[in-house]
Amino acid sequence: MSNGELKVSKIRNGTVIDHITAGMAPAVLKILGIDQGCPDTVIVAMNVRSQRLGLKDMVKVENRVLEAETVKKIAIVAPHATVNIIKDFAVVQKIPVELPHELIGIVRCANRNCITNVERVASYFVVESREPLRLRCHYCETLIEGPYASVLLL
Repeated sequence: MSNGELKVSKIRNGTVIDHITAGMAPAVLKILGIDQGCPDTVIVAMNVRSQRLGLKDMVKVENRVLEAETVKKIAIVAPHATVNIIKDFAVVQKIPVELPHELIGIVRCANRNCITNVERVASYFVVESREPLRLRCHYCETLIEGPYASVLLL
């Protein structure tokens, strides 16, 4: 690494989540259910130099392709991320992460008295702003802002 280049091994098949907001790789690992371990290779790089973001994190997971709901959760903590599908060491698909206008059953309402926390009703948030992140509960109108939303992921 004498020229400042980061050397990270490639994965044969799986998913690379690139351009994660610096410092948010642990939140992405939690979303992926990897915070308690994983039988496959997982490579995490944090605070890597990036022309696009200044600093970024990256997560590589071998033998795993992400579901659409998982990508929506990642968009909450890493709005600039790109999901790369890898087959035989090559990128076969690049999916930019995009936060939808509505989040149903993805984020728990912070209001303990909200109907979604009292009865079996799926949470329903409207995305008021992507940057900075602002989510408003459809039922009780509680506002959730910024990285706090990652704590409330279901």
